Amino acid sequence: MNAALEHALQDWYPVAMVGELAPGECKHSKLLGVDITVLANHAGNATESTPTITVRADGAPVDVQQAFDHWWVCLGNKPRSLFTIEEASEADRRFVPCGVVRVACSPLRAVENFLDIAHFPFVHTGVLGAEPHTEVYKYDVKVDESVDEVIATNIKFYQPQAAKSAEGGIQTEYIYRVPAPMAAVLYKTCPLKPDALDVIALFVQPLDEQTCDVWPWMALYDDTSTQAELIQFQQLIFLQDRSILENQLPKKLPLDPGQEIPTKADYTSVAYRRWLKKRGAYYGALEVHP
Repeated sequence: MNAALEHALQDWYPVAMVGELAPGECKHSKLLGVDITVLANHAGNATESTPTITVRADGAPVDVQQAFDHWWVCLGNKPRSLFTIEEASEADRRFVPCGVVRVACSPLRAVENFLDIAHFPFVHTGVLGAEPHTEVYKYDVKVDESVDEVIATNIKFYQPQAAKSAEGGIQTEYIYRVPAPMAAVLYKTCPLKPDALDVIALFVQPLDEQTCDVWPWMALYDDTSTQAELIQFQQLIFLQDRSILENQLPKKLPLDPGQEIPTKADYTSVAYRRWLKKRGAYYGALEVHP
């Protein structure tokens, strides 16, 4: 077994939304190149409406846990702790699992694209960005050594429609957090509650090194939009990204300096790649040289 796969096996990945499967229903998928079967068990008691699940990888049962409206799986024998999102426990928020989008790209490319704000005016025109508001102002990025996460702060960007609930353009403030190689969390200005931040997360299931399923999830303040409208808004944004992701070359994410030339707008991307290399998180990356 190569070192990249061995490292990736110890992390947790989403494989289904809670409530996605009816009791007794199963689906087949892949995780890190391994065939998996997700089976929804019958509820533990007659009043429980959400069944638990059993996941088998190559026929053998594996560890499962529930978090952020998804079922998570670890295939390794020394699993790392799953990261936390404090807002997931705030009962007054709307929790919106947004389904899944399959993308023919490296799972690391999917995360990096989520961190990139420079493309907003050109890819998400009229929603997350618009010309002539294209400049990315200097912001701060660091690796928080206490939790081993990439954190980007002091990001400000004009957005014509920052959220489904927004009525007109606003100057939006962003905080990005990368708590695991294949997950990213965005905290952004909440149009309806200025003293709070909306949360949008991207959870990535690596089917293999060049294909992934992406599971967006949101924790919002929005008392007007329907659940379907919120899901549609988020999926529209990600589907606009998919064609770009699937046409990026090389397919795997380069981690060595010089393989791709960053610009000053790519602070978070540079920090993310350095962090992956330091962690040895090479699954979905080009061969890394010492």
